[in-house]
Amino acid sequence: MMTYKTVLIGDGAVGKTSIRRAYMGKEFMSSHLATIGVDFAQKHIQIEDETVRFIIWDLAGQPTFERVRRHYYQGSHSLILVYSVVDRETFDNASKWLVEAYKYMGQLPPTAVIGNKIDLRWGYPREDVISTEEGREFTEYFIEKLEVDAIFRETSALTGVSIQDMFTELLKMMSKDAAKTPSPVDSSV
Repeated sequence: MMTYKTVLIGDGAVGKTSIRRAYMGKEFMSSHLATIGVDFAQKHIQIEDETVRFIIWDLAGQPTFERVRRHYYQGSHSLILVYSVVDRETFDNASKWLVEAYKYMGQLPPTAVIGNKIDLRWGYPREDVISTEEGREFTEYFIEKLEVDAIFRETSALTGVSIQDMFTELLKMMSKDAAKTPSPVDSSV
């Protein structure tokens, strides 16, 4: 059985765990509990006619966990970079996350850039809110500069908007990428 591994990255409290939980069909938790180190989930899914084991590593966003995070980048078939559309600092830090990933992985795998918490966008001052255009432009710049296959989506972990679509698209990208460069996968991860 083929195994695909993805890593959720981004600042703390942007909704990485909530996105993972929404994809896994779990209920949204309104209280925030910071991920300590790493957490993961796995799911068996169908891609075309093949069952695939999909492992999602959820990495803590706090800077103090970089030493722990570096090990989880290795062997990843994709990245999911998450920022909050109502917290400009998390968007401004997005490129730092890509630099960290590149530092530990070299050429980056297919990537999803996610602007999360769109359900909160209308309740914040305009200058704090990251527009759809800003997110799209960041992703296009990233694709061009690093020659990475990437998609941009805006999501709400609370309502589930675009979560399933994003994962489906990312899995297709991973499958296409794996077909180009087949490599053995350590099934112990």
